Amino acid sequence: METKEPREASDLLFNQSLEKGLAVLRAFSAQRRTMTLAEVAEATSITKSSAQRMIYTLEALGYVRKHSQTRRYQLTPKVMEVGYNYLAADILVDVANPFLSELANITGETVNLTEPYDQEMVYVARFVSSKFIPIHMPIGSRIPMYCTASGRSYLSALPPEEARSQLQATDLIVRTQHTRTDIDDILQVLETIREKGYACNVEELFLGDMTIASPILNNQGMPVAAVHVVAPTSRWTQEEAEKRLGPLVLECGRAISNSIRTLT
Repeated sequence: METKEPREASDLLFNQSLEKGLAVLRAFSAQRRTMTLAEVAEATSITKSSAQRMIYTLEALGYVRKHSQTRRYQLTPKVMEVGYNYLAADILVDVANPFLSELANITGETVNLTEPYDQEMVYVARFVSSKFIPIHMPIGSRIPMYCTASGRSYLSALPPEEARSQLQATDLIVRTQHTRTDIDDILQVLETIREKGYACNVEELFLGDMTIASPILNNQGMPVAAVHVVAPTSRWTQEEAEKRLGPLVLECGRAISNSIRTLT
C-alpha cells in the first residue's frame, strides 16, 4: 500500500507526526479491535518504521497497549479522555440535557442529541428508555445525514443550496430497501420537513428503526444540532409517531434553541 503524500512544504505549521499519531488511534475500530504493527501501517497508509514510532509513543503515553501473549496492540480507556473532554466542554450538551430528560420521561422512549461532523451526525447525549430499541447507538456513534431523521432535520434548516452541496458531497448508499438516495427526492423531503418543523424517518438506515427529529438553531438561525426520539416500528406506526411525538420533539428543539441563544 502506498504511503500518504505529505502536505505541501509551504504548510510549515502542519505537524505531520501528530497527523500520523492521530491516524493510528483512529485506525482501531469495531472491525479492527487489535492490530499488529504491520496491520497498523497498512490501515494508516504509513511506513512500518513510522508506524513503529507512533505505536511506541502512544504506548509510552498510555493510549495503546500490547497484549503480552498475542503481541497485538489495542486501545486503552485513556483514549476516552479526549472525547469526554469535548463533551464536558460542550455547553450545548449541558443546556440540552434537562430538556432531553424531560422529553424521555414524557414519551417513554429513548431520546438523543446529535451534532454535525462532515456529512454525518454524531451522538453527544442520550437518555435511554427501559423499553426495547432495535439498535444500540452509544455516545460517539456516527450516522449519515442523508438517510436519518436527525440528519435531514439538520439539512432542512440549512439554506437549500448548502443542503444540496452537502448531499452532493455524500456517498449515497442504499442501507435498506427503504433508503432514499436520489438527491432531488431527498431535497423534496427537506421541503416537507421545513413545513412541519420536524423530520420522520422510517427504516431508511436500519430495519425496525423509526425516528422523529427536530433541528436546534443558534442565534443566527443556523442549525448546530438535532434532537430525536426513537420510535421502533414494533411499537409505533408512522401516523401515531408523527401525531404524538412530532409536536413534542418540535417543542423540545425550540426550547433548546431558545436556551442556547441566550448564551451565545
